[in-house]
Amino acid sequence: MALDIKICGLKTEAALAAALAGGASHVGFIFFPKSPRYVEPAEAGRLREAVRGKALAVAVTVDASDAFLDEIVTAMQPDMLQLHGSETPERVTELKARYGLPVIKALPLSDAVDLERIKPFIGVADRFLFDAKPPKGSALPGGNGVAFDWRILAGLDADVDYMLSGGLNAANVGDALRLANPPAIDISSGVESAPGVKDPSLIEQFFRAVRAARDDRAA
Repeated sequence: MALDIKICGLKTEAALAAALAGGASHVGFIFFPKSPRYVEPAEAGRLREAVRGKALAVAVTVDASDAFLDEIVTAMQPDMLQLHGSETPERVTELKARYGLPVIKALPLSDAVDLERIKPFIGVADRFLFDAKPPKGSALPGGNGVAFDWRILAGLDADVDYMLSGGLNAANVGDALRLANPPAIDISSGVESAPGVKDPSLIEQFFRAVRAARDDRAA
C-alpha cells in the first residue's frame, strides 16, 4: 500500500524543495495567524507553483471566514482544503460546494471514545486528519508536537481514510507505522529547528526514517 506523506507548515523554497525531494505526496500551507507557520496567501501562491504536478497543495485553515477562504483559494489555487477548527459537517459540505475542492477534516484525539466524533463526517469529509488534543493553554489546534496513543486507531473501520498527525518525528515514525499502519502521515513541528522554522536536513532524516521503517516491515 502506498503511504501518503504530508509535510505541513511550509514557508520557504528550501523546505519545500526538501519535501518534494523526499517524495512528499502533499504539502501544507497554514493560514492561521496565531501560528508561527502562518504564510500570506500571495506567498503561498508563489511557493505552490513549484508543487504543480509533483504533490498536492493543501490550504490549512481554522474556522476561517468565507472572505478569507476566498482570498486563499484565489491566491493559492490549492488542490485541497484542510479544516483544522471546530467546523461542522454542514460547514464542510458548504465549503466543498463553494470551492469544488476535496476537504480534509482534522479531529483531535486522546482516547478511543474520541473516535465517535468522526461518525457525522463520514461521507462528508474526503479524508480525516487525526491529531493529538492540544496541551492546556495552547493557542494552536495543531503543530504542538504532541502525540496520542496510536493504538486506538486499530479499532477503525478499514474504509476510513485518514492521515496520522501529532508529535511525529524521525525517531518515532517507525513505531507509528507499526502500531497504526496508517494510509497517510502528516508532520510539521517534528521537522523544525525552532517553532515555524523547517529544517531541510530534518525533513531528509524523516524521509529516511520512513523508508527504513517500511523496509523493515517488508523484510
